[in-house]
Amino acid sequence: MSFDTLGLSEVVLKAVKDSGYENATDVQGLAIPAAIANKDLMVSARTGSGKTAAFILPALEKILAARGADNTRREKGKIYGPKILVLAPTRELAMQVAKAAQTYGRFIPGLKVATVLGGMPYPLQIRQLTGPLDILIATPGRLIDHIQSGKCVLSNVEMLVLDEADRMLDMGFIDDITMIASHTPAERQTVMFSATFAGHVGRLAQNLLKDPQRIEVASHTDTHENIEQRLHWAENPHHKDQLLEAILAQPELDQAVVFTSTQRDADWLAERLAEIGHAVAPLHGAMPQGKRNRVLMGLRRGDLKVLVATDVAARGIDVPTISHVINYGLPMKAEDYVHRIGRTGRAGRQGLAITLGLREDVSMIRRIQQFTTQTIPVQQIAGLEPKTQEPRIFPPRPAGSFDDRGPRGNFGGRPGFGNKPFRRDDRPQHGGGKPFGQQDRGFAPRGDDSRGFAPRGDDSRGFAPRGDDSRGFAPREDRGFAPRPEGFQPRDDRGFAPRPDRGFQPRDERSFAPREDRGFAPRGDRPFNAGGKPAFGAKPSFGGDRPAFGGDRRGPAGPRKGGFGR
Repeated sequence: MSFDTLGLSEVVLKAVKDSGYENATDVQGLAIPAAIANKDLMVSARTGSGKTAAFILPALEKILAARGADNTRREKGKIYGPKILVLAPTRELAMQVAKAAQTYGRFIPGLKVATVLGGMPYPLQIRQLTGPLDILIATPGRLIDHIQSGKCVLSNVEMLVLDEADRMLDMGFIDDITMIASHTPAERQTVMFSATFAGHVGRLAQNLLKDPQRIEVASHTDTHENIEQRLHWAENPHHKDQLLEAILAQPELDQAVVFTSTQRDADWLAERLAEIGHAVAPLHGAMPQGKRNRVLMGLRRGDLKVLVATDVAARGIDVPTISHVINYGLPMKAEDYVHRIGRTGRAGRQGLAITLGLREDVSMIRRIQQFTTQTIPVQQIAGLEPKTQEPRIFPPRPAGSFDDRGPRGNFGGRPGFGNKPFRRDDRPQHGGGKPFGQQDRGFAPRGDDSRGFAPRGDDSRGFAPRGDDSRGFAPREDRGFAPRPEGFQPRDDRGFAPRPDRGFQPRDERSFAPREDRGFAPRGDRPFNAGGKPAFGAKPSFGGDRPAFGGDRRGPAGPRKGGFGR
């Protein structure tokens, strides 16, 4: 579809064609006319499909319509606030949107675009907010700071755009988004772009949008025709480093983004690659915004050949010359894999996405293949083949194939393992006011239910009654628990009475009186009273000529004088 048929103004259409675009992408062809018609939109589009222009171009049209035919500027020094507010999850993505707004609006006289991002100086942002402002692109956290300080006014917002809404909610911005939207007029137009609208993203859309139009042109299961995917198995981290060096040395590589799992890994790997001669720089969220801007500028100018980044940069890098994406460390979530590989193959170019996997990465690779419903082909590099057997990952199941699987043995008739496929609507539902434990909870007889809980006797819970008690705890003679008439009286054979063979003497025979063989008899040198206990009034003194403790036992040396040590 040509841009000429989308109802764009001449100044906007001229900027689009000067940028080298003649035909609109699928998401642009569907979203631009609906947005110009002032409809709320819920748009799902693949990364790199041109979704930024899908909301920037209608936003520019709204600015032109608000200005009128003369395009006069508003009064300086007065805070009017923006007409268009765009919220983005990361600083890189916000800067990408700001660049697109300036590119497509460069023929609009006096167009003012401002960015409010974390890590940037406050005074500059405050000056941008107090002057004439048309489009404001912001990250939620820093924007709330300016709203609370009174420096940002959103009462004149006509269009609210949530770019990568699912990512913002994953980062914990749901309360911030709700608070920001409450400061905008209720009659505004709202446009949401998200990979999915399930769960909390869908609930947010219900709260913010009014009778939205749903546009879905791509999903995470679509095949990336212009991106080739590969999987290289590594035996150990040293082998993985060798594979990375071999890939970066290939002549067909123009620029590459190497993704790591942590910020520390990004710094370490960038330093290591720089030592062996690569033009490389790291990029992650802990870096100051000025340094991040210089890194991205160097990547766009071609000064850098390799960028080592974390997932925070996966949704904000738009450099068409990136030919390779290398997953050195796997992402924490399967959907981040889709955004990673979307950094290459942009603007119709061909790209290559390579994953370097260790044996402990098998579970994550399996989840990625199940999420995308695609198998990543395994390949090897000549001279760096694994010496051990490569892990095997079964191909992902096609959608809806769970119920169609054939018999795979029988494990007690459980769903999916027996001859009967499991379907949610086949199970009896709980309710109807029936007592707890009846057959509406799924404990049907074995012949009718695939769960295999057959009741015994007349009880539906599977506990066959014994005797006259339905709980099965009635005593039986064959159990050996019958009560005895005498109760719990001690018996001769239970060990409670003293027996001659146990060696216990009666108490009168084992009294605690001193015996000669136990050492308690009085000695001649220790005075004892009549009761056999030591007389406490006849203690030896600690001085004089009398012997100290043990002085009379020291042999030929005789007694010591003066007490201890004298």
